[in-house]
Amino acid sequence: MQDDESQRNGDEQSGQRTTSSRTVPPQKTAPRPSRRRSALARRDLTKGSIRNHVWYLGWPQVAEGFLGVIDQVADLVWAGRLGFHAIAGLGASQAYLSTIMMARMGLDSSMRSMIARAVGARQLAQANHVLVQSFLLTSVLAVVMIAVGLFLAEPLLRLIGMSDAAVEQGTGYMQVQLIAMACLSYHRLFGGALQASGDSITPLKAALVSRVIHIVLSPILIFGWLGFPSLGLTGAAFARLAAEIFGVGMTYWALRSGRGRISLRFREFRIDFPLIWSLLRQGAPASVTNMQRGVSQLVVVGVAAQFGDVALAAFALARRAENVVNQSSRGMGRAAGALAGQNLGAELTERARSAVRWGMLIGFGMAAPALVLLIAFPEPIAGFFNSDADFIRISSTWLVIASIGYIFMCPVQILTQAFNTSGSTFAPMVITVATMWAFEIPLTFILANFSPLGHLGIPAAIVGGMGLRLVAFTWYYFRGTWLRTGLM
Repeated sequence: MQDDESQRNGDEQSGQRTTSSRTVPPQKTAPRPSRRRSALARRDLTKGSIRNHVWYLGWPQVAEGFLGVIDQVADLVWAGRLGFHAIAGLGASQAYLSTIMMARMGLDSSMRSMIARAVGARQLAQANHVLVQSFLLTSVLAVVMIAVGLFLAEPLLRLIGMSDAAVEQGTGYMQVQLIAMACLSYHRLFGGALQASGDSITPLKAALVSRVIHIVLSPILIFGWLGFPSLGLTGAAFARLAAEIFGVGMTYWALRSGRGRISLRFREFRIDFPLIWSLLRQGAPASVTNMQRGVSQLVVVGVAAQFGDVALAAFALARRAENVVNQSSRGMGRAAGALAGQNLGAELTERARSAVRWGMLIGFGMAAPALVLLIAFPEPIAGFFNSDADFIRISSTWLVIASIGYIFMCPVQILTQAFNTSGSTFAPMVITVATMWAFEIPLTFILANFSPLGHLGIPAAIVGGMGLRLVAFTWYYFRGTWLRTGLM
């Protein structure tokens, strides 16, 4: 065992590495192993129990996701105390914010796939080099997000036909949230790199600290407790900004400390345009896959807005419920994708296929309790956020219909995240875009405007779209063309 570990360390710290498309410069100073370095963070995911590896990588990501949901639910609770106009403003702002964040998540997917495959192939110099170039791209995108928040928040909210009261509630929130999202970009970048290399615990710790800070600060800044000014819904965004600063600091320190398998080092920094292009080219389909979901949500917001702020608030609540169900699917999908990527880097295709199967089984099992609660107790759930009778009546019906679609959504999310994280981004883009824009969005417009369902046609159309996507993704999994081996 010691000989194997010595050989592995020698491979990881060797000088020049050559890939199929570029040569990475030699590492002049290899990171010195820390005594505190976790053995779990350095475990070999190309050997041993696939089920255990998926669980080890996945449960911290699921827990991290649920912490994010608690964040969002807490904001929704406080917004409900301000009135359903605030819920509508929050929901519309979040639709824009999700679109922008999803657009840059393609970069995270390409980075994760490249790092996972490089780690699986024992080429850590290449993994570190990918991380530095991804940091450069993230910095450029962060500047763009801040600019959008400062100058375009109010015009974007008015564009979708919201009431003046909802626009007033949402504008300040959206402006500050986009600055917070710029910080979140670094948090996601650093956490994704650690997860792809095999360390899911450190990002979970950072998420726990940042979520606690946000949950504690939000009501203080919203309602003006403890001598602070009352900022309304915008206070929740300022709380998020403060929380993300702490989260970024923790993940950055983990990468700089040298305790994990990869690290963020700028000593030999150079701009690698071929690698940047590869990151963009590989990530573009995943960005389109993610972003079109956000764009489609904006279209749905526009359809829901014509039925008034109560229907728009019901949509916001259904979106939060979707995020609750989604977290186990996304976390286990990314875990299965990282495990599949490392094994594809090591040219072990059957282990990669098995990783996705286990991710599917565990992820759906974790989502099942939330699905049962949403279907069995929709009225108490809606009433928890706002006591308005119309809001409870409409929102509870939305939740029941939408939850049927969430049953299909869980495996779709697992497969999407697994394919993107393991390096197969084009087919998920084609499937998602085609089913969304050729089927689900037209069906939403038809059912909402030309059927007796009215606004309930919106969640009904989502059910149909999710079912069709599940059929297409299942076919792609069994086709097996996503099982390409080697480095990206």
